[in-house]
Amino acid sequence: MTRETLKKLLEEVAAGALPVDEAAGRLKNLHYEDLGYACVDHHRGIRKGFPEVVFGQNKTPVQILGIMEKMAGERDVILVTRLDGDKASEILGRFPDAVYDPDARMLIHAPHPMEIIGRGVIGVISAGTSDIPVAREAALTARAMGNEIRAVHDVGVAGLHRLFAHRELLETATVLVVVAGMEGALPSVVAGLVDRPVIAVPTSVGYGTSFGGLTALLAMLNSCASNVAVVNIDNGFGAGYMAAMINRPAG
Repeated sequence: MTRETLKKLLEEVAAGALPVDEAAGRLKNLHYEDLGYACVDHHRGIRKGFPEVVFGQNKTPVQILGIMEKMAGERDVILVTRLDGDKASEILGRFPDAVYDPDARMLIHAPHPMEIIGRGVIGVISAGTSDIPVAREAALTARAMGNEIRAVHDVGVAGLHRLFAHRELLETATVLVVVAGMEGALPSVVAGLVDRPVIAVPTSVGYGTSFGGLTALLAMLNSCASNVAVVNIDNGFGAGYMAAMINRPAG
């Protein structure tokens, strides 16, 4: 349940349009619902402003469907992250109006149009084409949370002149998510050009001494640009979520 749906329910009770017993029934599982293998946190949308997100990795399709079925009546948007194509196919059989993005490995169930509520644009920039899956995860997360997204790909430091073709985005976005593997230098470059927060996302893309993204992570943590914050390796979801929080309207 979200703050908006709770407010609407209370307004209906106050107006006499909804019986008190029916309203009480809807609120019965307000905090969480125990399915045995998962405790669905219905209260999270009220507490944090966005509903619980389902982490699909290592969950069975039956478990994911069970969670989604409990969530579907309580919220407008359901996100399932780290979901492979075979599991997605089973879930789409039950939720045919959901959309699966194979690059991001993310499924979005949004029966109603996702409105834009963010106060500005979130820019998502990836250093190389191989970094796009993580960038897509960030972009889709932030979009599902009600934000306008502009994405730019393959503008890494190996050909830095490509980045400068997008100065308008760099200078006007409220927050920038910058995704890079290899040596992880792009977030520092971008942050040195702008007066806004940069969320750096290291990816596991790279040859042996990238150590599965550890080299990029350490480079970003050691950035000399003071407006850089860093999320975990390949954590596009976390970057998109944080960008959406930064871009949330006041109040």
